This record gives sequence, C-alpha cells and structure tokens, in this order.
Amino acid sequence: MAAGAADRLDVPGGRPLPAGGNTGVAGEAPYVVRNALSWFALGAASANVVMQLSRLPVGRGVAESKVDSGRLDKHPIKRGRTTLSYVAVAWHGTDRERAWIREEVGRSHRPVRSDASSPVKYNAFDRELQLWVAACLYKGTEDVLNALYGPLGDAALDDLYRHAARFGTTLQVPADMWPADRQAFAEYWKDSLGKLEMDRVTRGYLRAMVDLSFLPAPARWTLGRFSRFVTMGFLPPEFREELGLPWSERSQARFEGFTRRAALLNRALPRPLRAFPWNLYLRDARRRHAKGRPFV
Repeated sequence: MAAGAADRLDVPGGRPLPAGGNTGVAGEAPYVVRNALSWFALGAASANVVMQLSRLPVGRGVAESKVDSGRLDKHPIKRGRTTLSYVAVAWHGTDRERAWIREEVGRSHRPVRSDASSPVKYNAFDRELQLWVAACLYKGTEDVLNALYGPLGDAALDDLYRHAARFGTTLQVPADMWPADRQAFAEYWKDSLGKLEMDRVTRGYLRAMVDLSFLPAPARWTLGRFSRFVTMGFLPPEFREELGLPWSERSQARFEGFTRRAALLNRALPRPLRAFPWNLYLRDARRRHAKGRPFV
C-alpha cells in the first residue's frame, strides 16, 4: 500500500488529507505534519491568541508590553508577520533555523516583565507560561485539522502531537516539560482550564482585538463582525465564557456550516494556495536568516 493511501485511511469517517502540502519541513515528516498549516488556520489565529492570553500573567504581559514595535494594536502588520513566521519556522524549520528564531524572539522578550507598579507578576521567560502558549498552539492546530478533514485517527494525532512539542522547544521550554503523550496532555489541559482568568485590562484588550478596534474605521466596519464570528466559533466554551461575548446555538450552526464550506474549498485548492501564507512567511524568515537581517 502506498504511503499516501495509508495516511488517508487514518482519517476515520472524515475527509482525506490532500496530497502533497510540504512547505519546507526538514527531512521526512509525517503526512499530517506536512499538511498541518493551511490558509484556514488563519481564521483560528485570533481565537488562539485569546486562549493564550486567558492566563492572566500572559494577558497582562501582552497588554502592558512596553515593546511598542511588537504590539498588535499599534503595528498589526509587523506583529502578524512575526507571529506567523514564528509558527512557520517552529513547525517546518531546521534545528539551526529554530535556534535563530529562539534567539531573536528571546531578544524581544527580555523587556517583557512586570515591574513594581504592576498588580500581576509576569515574565516572558517563564517556562510554565511558555508551555501554556505552546499547548494552545497545538490545540488550535488540531482543531483546524479536525474541522477540515473530519476526526483524525490516533496514529495521525500521535504524529501531530509529538511534532507540536516544537512550539515550546523553539522558545525556552525543555523537551521534558512537554507532556509525554496525548493522555498526559489531556490531563495537563484539564488542569490548566481551571487557571483561566481575565481582568478588566486583559478582557478589554482581547475584545478590541476580536473586533479589530485598532484598525481604521473602514476596515474595522468591514472586517470586525466577521472577525468576531470566526474567533468565537473557534474558541472552546470555557474561553468564550471568560471573554464574556455572546454565542448562541444559531451562531454555532452557522459556524459549522462555514467550516463545511471551507473544507470543500480546501480540497479544490492547489497545494501552494492550501499552504498560503505559511509558505510565504517561511521563505521570508529564511531570507532574513540568510542575509543576517533581524526577525523582529
């Protein structure tokens, strides 16, 4: 049996993974890994940020950050580039490229720490909080794949989970901090949901992000409503409740219809478009690395 056929059979009752889709991951990666980053994942990006910032120290660290060049509300294009490039390199990059990204991101993280005036203590180098961020990125990746291809089989999910440790180890999270397997991760995730907390500052920051309030009025009016709909659709219930925005059964039904249509479109797209914009950001990061240009 061909390798591609075996991968397709590991999607019980769902839609087959598309052929190809390798955006540059070094070496021979499992099939599900090569196809994990897709255009549709952009729709889940804001939801994933909400999840990450639902731990109060992370939320405060971002909302109070004095590094203006990296703030989404002040420099949305640059912040979008650096965030998506980090994900692309962490997922598809070589060890050397990931070490470079680690150093570059670490340089921008050094000033992100609470001071005496902050009511919440945080430090961007806190490994436990970095583990939480990595866990959210993994959950978001899994959710997008399940939305596009139906429930994935255990073998594909195991491959995906092992590779997702890169989200943490490309920061300062040591490999042995990543839960040993999916069962251990499920226990970690359940325990972490009890630590969700937003305050007035972080909730206000995230609501503005969801509604795109930082954009000029024409763009905000055009895109804000759709951004809220997609973000809320991708959020698990616990995070919706913490954010405090309404979501109904009718909204859920509309979102499920939206994901079904997206899955049909995804099957029709050629490989370069399925992998967009991650393939573009990966090439850009590699050019920056080769030319000695800063990442952040």
